[in-house]
Amino acid sequence: MKDLASLHLDNHDSRLKYYHLFMTMPAETEIPHYDLPAGYSFTTYAPGDRDTWIEIEKSAKEFSTFEEGVDAWQRYYGKHEDVLPDRMFFIVDPNGKKVATATAFFDEKLPGGWLHWVSVRRDAQGKGLSRPLIAHTLHRLQALGYKELFVPTQTTTWVAAKLYLDFGFRPVPENLEENYFGWRMLKTLTDHPALKELEPVEVDELLNK
Repeated sequence: MKDLASLHLDNHDSRLKYYHLFMTMPAETEIPHYDLPAGYSFTTYAPGDRDTWIEIEKSAKEFSTFEEGVDAWQRYYGKHEDVLPDRMFFIVDPNGKKVATATAFFDEKLPGGWLHWVSVRRDAQGKGLSRPLIAHTLHRLQALGYKELFVPTQTTTWVAAKLYLDFGFRPVPENLEENYFGWRMLKTLTDHPALKELEPVEVDELLNK
């Protein structure tokens, strides 16, 4: 039987069994502030940033090809580009390069604000950008007046899922029931106190056969 450390899991690891995880928290939850590292700054979407967004997401392994990114952009943002300057954020590095992104978005079928497509370029990971980016985007969702906040994630991006738990997100009850094994996987992967009631799975059960 393997132990968890021996797997050397990536923060976006396709070897893991895939389960969709859906989290929520009340909008009045207190969101901490995190400063960006020296030399980094926030900026917002401007016309022409579609390709930048795709390259960041592709670097973070959200897409295998640029074409997949174009399809995702059209699906989620193509009809809403007019609101993106008020909702889509980028982190700019000291050289002026956009290296991370997240969006304070919405779903027309489900009321509430969505923390959407959070990604950091692979070569910018480990520099302390994720927490400031998430906090910045959540503060914007609060300012927009939403009463409930949501974030979609998955077992394959377990490191991000742990961060969302740290911020106060918890399983949507229906999703916990539907994808119970996936939440037990997350318990094994993170040992997060928010999941203390769940029984972990065996390490051998985490991986695709």
